Amino acid sequence: MIKKIISISIIFLGLTSSGFCFDREEIVNINVYEKINPAIVSIDAKIPNGVSSGSGCIINKNGTILTSSHVIDRSNDIEVTVANGEKYNALILEQTGLSKDLALIKISPKHPLKTVKFGDSANVKVGQKVLAIGSPFGFSGTLTQGIVSRIDYKKNKIQTDAAINPGSSGGPLVNTTGEVIGINQAIYNPDDNISNIGIGFAIPINEAKKIVIKG
Repeated sequence: MIKKIISISIIFLGLTSSGFCFDREEIVNINVYEKINPAIVSIDAKIPNGVSSGSGCIINKNGTILTSSHVIDRSNDIEVTVANGEKYNALILEQTGLSKDLALIKISPKHPLKTVKFGDSANVKVGQKVLAIGSPFGFSGTLTQGIVSRIDYKKNKIQTDAAINPGSSGGPLVNTTGEVIGINQAIYNPDDNISNIGIGFAIPINEAKKIVIKG
């Protein structure tokens, strides 16, 4: 009797509580999103000519939020919506101005909040996978993915092709372990097209750490 040896390749896939299988990359995205999205907020700041909308990262459970300075600039009426839909008025604690474009604001939550974890932007490499979470065009809790496309050491910016659109400013750029490595700031906009064209910029988180310590 001739015995046939059959080679079987087994691919291990993640199984969630819902019973669906996902590949390795999908599992990374899901895990990062579920880890960090509860600590991301939407911001609507009334300004003289309308409303400035953006995103922010909760950095302590008592309601301190890191965001972009341009989101709240010239506003004394700031509304923050946390992940569970609760809305709070916010006060400005610290603001760097538009040059470094970072700010700290504070809400008084009803209960302790989930917080983000900072990474080390000095270790960021061109080509590494990154994810962005924010409220582009008001769609809160939106996740996009891409890579670090370039690091502008002179201007101290991380360039990425992860989709960043109006409303994403102040939200986090994160690595695949869910650590915040940058604060999303702007898109390249040569033709006055407000939509994403694949060139976005984030302020390295090590720059943001300076205002967090000061604040």
